[in-house]
Amino acid sequence: MSYQVLARKWRPRSFREMVGQTHVLKALINALDSQRLHHAYLFTGTRGVGKTTIARIIAKCLNCETGITSSPCGECSVCREIDEGRFVDLIEIDAASRTKVEDTRELLDNVQYAPSRGRFKVYLIDEVHMLSSHSFNALLKTLEEPPPYVKFILATTDPQKLPATILSRCLQFSLKNMTPERVVEHLTHVLGVENVPFEDDALWLLGRAADGSMRDAMSLTDQAIAFGEGKVMAADVRAMLGTLDHGQVYGVLHALIEGDAKALLEAVRHLAEQGPDWSGVLSEILNVLHRVAIAQALPEGVDNGHGDRDRVLALAQALPAEDVQFYYQMGLIGRRDLPLAPDPRGGFEMVLLRMLAFRPADTADAPRQPLKPVGISQATVDSANSVAAAPVVAPVVAAAVAPTPVAPVAPVTPIPEPEPVAAVVEPEPVVEAAVAEEVVDLPWNDPVEPAPVQQPAVEPVLETTSEQPELPPMPLPTPDSVVPDAPEWAAAPIPEPSVAEVDAATPGIDMDDEPPLDEDYIEPDMDSAYSYLDELASEHTAEPAPEPEPEPAAAPATGLALQWLELFPKLPISGMTGSIAANCTLISVEGDNWLLHLDPAHSALFNATQQRRLNDALNQYHGRTLTLTMELIKPEQETPAQAASRRRADRQREAEESIHGDPFIQQMMQQFGAVIRNDTIEPVEALVSQG
Repeated sequence: MSYQVLARKWRPRSFREMVGQTHVLKALINALDSQRLHHAYLFTGTRGVGKTTIARIIAKCLNCETGITSSPCGECSVCREIDEGRFVDLIEIDAASRTKVEDTRELLDNVQYAPSRGRFKVYLIDEVHMLSSHSFNALLKTLEEPPPYVKFILATTDPQKLPATILSRCLQFSLKNMTPERVVEHLTHVLGVENVPFEDDALWLLGRAADGSMRDAMSLTDQAIAFGEGKVMAADVRAMLGTLDHGQVYGVLHALIEGDAKALLEAVRHLAEQGPDWSGVLSEILNVLHRVAIAQALPEGVDNGHGDRDRVLALAQALPAEDVQFYYQMGLIGRRDLPLAPDPRGGFEMVLLRMLAFRPADTADAPRQPLKPVGISQATVDSANSVAAAPVVAPVVAAAVAPTPVAPVAPVTPIPEPEPVAAVVEPEPVVEAAVAEEVVDLPWNDPVEPAPVQQPAVEPVLETTSEQPELPPMPLPTPDSVVPDAPEWAAAPIPEPSVAEVDAATPGIDMDDEPPLDEDYIEPDMDSAYSYLDELASEHTAEPAPEPEPEPAAAPATGLALQWLELFPKLPISGMTGSIAANCTLISVEGDNWLLHLDPAHSALFNATQQRRLNDALNQYHGRTLTLTMELIKPEQETPAQAASRRRADRQREAEESIHGDPFIQQMMQQFGAVIRNDTIEPVEALVSQG
C-alpha cells in the first residue's frame, strides 16, 4: 500500500477527533442535535485550521444512514464514501479555478435537482472569495432561498473580500489559529501512535514554525521524519528549518547582562557561522525581552510556548526592570535602522555595543554588574555622583584679575593694635564674580588706568580692634600684570560668543527631523491645501513667509480631471494623504484601473503608504476594489489645490473690489485722506470659516 502523509492520515473524521475550535464545534453540535439547521454556513480562518474538514463532517452528519446526528457512525456506505471523497451528493467546488459567472450559472442549474443518494445535496465552495462580483450576484438569490434539500458551506481565508450581501445570508464561524502548546500536544500523540522517536524541543520548533496551522505542522513533521531518518530530533529540525538556536540568544543576553564585550562579540561570531538573518536574530532577542518583562510583572503569566520558561524566569531575576525596557527600546530602534547599516552583521554588533555602552543610571535597589575593562566606556555613572564629584573650576576672568598669588590664610591670634598694613584676604567666589563682571568689558591694552573698583563687603577672617583699617582697592590688571606661575589659559581673555555659537547652543527644531505621522498632521482646509514642508520652513524665518500658492494650471479641468475635482471633497482622507490627492489629477480610467498624475513639486510627501491610503479611500467610496497607479508628472489640467487657489483668488479680488467701491470708504478717502491696505482685506467666507 502506498504511503499516506500524516496530514491526510490523521484528518479528523468526526467532531470528537477535532483539535481545538471548541467554540465552533459547540454551536454545530447543538444545532445538529436540536435539528436547527441553517441553509448556508461560512467558515473563515487561516490555512490548515479545519475549514474543509468541518464541512465534510457536517456533510456526514446530515447524510449518515443512522439519521441526522452530531456523531455519524463512520461505517455506513455514505460515511465511507464521504471519507474517500466519492460521495455524489457532496459537490466540492474550487472557487479559485472557477471564478467565471458561467461556472456559477452551471452550478445553479443543478441546484434544482434532488439529491441522488443522501438526504441533502451539500455544496462545498472553497476559497469563495476568489469568485468574481458577477458570480456573487448570480449566487445571491439561490443562497438566500435554496431548496430545502440543499445546503451551502462556504470556506475562505480572506473574508474581507466577500460582499456584505453574501455575509448576511450565512452563519459565519471564525476558526482560530492553533497555539504552539496545542500543536505540540497533538504531535506528541501522533508520533507516539506512529512509534516515531522524538525530542520535546523538536516539537516546539515545529509548533512555532507551523504558525497556527495544524496541517503545516503535520507536513513539517513528515519532512522532519524523512530528514532525521525516522527520528524527530531538535538538531535535525533546527537544521531543516534553518532557525536560530535559542540557546545562542540566551548566550548573547547573558554576555550583555555581565557587561562582557569580549563574550558578546564571541557570541556574535558563533551566530555568524550559521549565516542567520540578523534582523530575525534581533526579533528573537526582543521576543525574549518581552517575555522577561512579563515575568517581572506577573511571573505566572509567562507561557511555555518556546519551552524555555525556566530560563525566562531566571533572566527576570538577574536583569533589572529598567534595563529590560531600555534594551527592548534600543533593539526596536536598531532593528528599524538595520537596513541602513553598511553590513548587516556590523549593524547588529553596533546595536549590542550600544546596549552595552549606554545603560540606565544606577539605583540603590537595583542589582548591577560592572562592565569589564575591555575598552568599552562605562556609562553607568549616577548623575548625582557625577555632579558632586565634578571639580569646581573658578571663573577664568577672576583668575586674570588676581594681582598676586594668594596663599590660604591660617588661623591667627587677635592683634591688639594692627598696623596700617593691607591684610590680604582670599575673596569668595561671589566677590570674584562681581569683579569679573565689572572688568570684562574693559580693553586690556588701554593706556589710561581705569578707576578703582569698589569691592563689596567681605566677612573678615581676622579678629581686630574696634577700629578696622580700610583695605586699599584691588588694582586692576594691566597688560604686564600677569600672575606668576599661572597657566597661559588663565591669563587669556575670553572672547565673546559669536551669533552662530549662540544659535547652536539654543535648542530649536531641526529641519532634518522626520515629518510627523499622518495622525499628527494638521488637516488643511479644502480651500488652503498647502505643502506641509513649506509651512514647517516658514515657522523658522524671521518674518512669517507668505503661504505659497499653487501655480495655475495650463488648462481648465475637463472630462476625467473635472470628475476628480468633484470626487476629491467626498473622499474620506485628510492630512498628508489629502494634500497629495489635492495636487493630483485623474488621467485615465480603464475598468478598475485608475491612473493619477501627481505634481512632482509634492513628491517629498509621496510614498507607498500614502498611495495605499488613497487607494483604500477610493475603494471605500466606490464599494469595490480599484487598482490605483500614480506617476510623478506635472498635471496639465487643474488640480483640486489649483482650483481652491483660483477660487480663493477670485473671492479675494471680489472682496477688494467691494471695499474699493464702497461709497462710505470712498468718502473717507476723499475727506480724511484714508488709504486702503489690501493686505488686510479678507473675504467674508474666510472669516466665517476661521471663526
